[in-house]
Amino acid sequence: MPVLTVAHSTVYSYKQLVGFGDHRLMVRPRESYDQRLIEARLLIEPEPVELRWLHDVFGNAVAIARFDRRATELRFDSFVRMEHDPIVRETVAIESYARTYPFTYSAEDMPDLLRSIERQHLDPGRKVDDWARRFVRGGATDTLAMLADMTATIRREFTYVGRPEKGTQTPTETLGLGRGTCRDFAVLMIEAVRALGLAARFVSGYVYNPSRGEGRVGGGNTHAWVRVFLPGSGWLEFDPTNGIVGNRGLIRVAEARDPYQAVPLSGSFFGFPASYAGMKVSVEITLEEERTDLPLHGPGPSPASPKIADAERRS
Repeated sequence: MPVLTVAHSTVYSYKQLVGFGDHRLMVRPRESYDQRLIEARLLIEPEPVELRWLHDVFGNAVAIARFDRRATELRFDSFVRMEHDPIVRETVAIESYARTYPFTYSAEDMPDLLRSIERQHLDPGRKVDDWARRFVRGGATDTLAMLADMTATIRREFTYVGRPEKGTQTPTETLGLGRGTCRDFAVLMIEAVRALGLAARFVSGYVYNPSRGEGRVGGGNTHAWVRVFLPGSGWLEFDPTNGIVGNRGLIRVAEARDPYQAVPLSGSFFGFPASYAGMKVSVEITLEEERTDLPLHGPGPSPASPKIADAERRS
């Protein structure tokens, strides 16, 4: 199982001393059979007067930091060392009754999946519905092939653009513009999957290149993609930004019904609005077997090749 190190740093800068409200962090990867944490550290400066952990309604690990000091800089450094087991399309197993679409979830699963099937965005012109139906081939469609085709089509037909502003485009806006961030593509695919009656969730995490020959879009910051519930496999990854089916190159941190429930870092400061001077974000992921010449480094970005972004993007 490959061993990775993830160094994620976020720095807020201010022109004068400001106070800080509570900050909510979702940076600790979810532990599962395909993701096992070996080490996880979180360093915050100035040091919070209290740091407590909790699990939200989706089972995500959330840290709440409370401060009693004023400062001109607020820094969060997360360092994780973990094992990551790639799951690829060829190994996906689906129950016989769900291998072709349409199908109905079992009576045992349906009550817990309903909120993940429920649409979140208005679509009065049924544009998303019509777009989703283009992937249904006649009376019986291979379920996995249909979802893989949708994933690949977004990757092929839409243009990825970075956007530092918070929030997401609506699915109809993304369809109309033909471009968006990874979170925009994730929201579009979620709504399209839900239009077909399947359960889908938003995922926030990290993307990396498993090998030199595989390019990935969305690195240097947190990334966003989709999980769809398929009987026999459970929640399976689909990354429409990169056309990925399965978790190869994807590290889950948080998953939720709506992207606003999976924001990596949020909080407030007390002071004049003009005090805010900006934010820098760095995410660096290292495959240990590929970079054995470099020592493991503590919280914060590697000094060897930091990738600094202008603003926190979930894209």
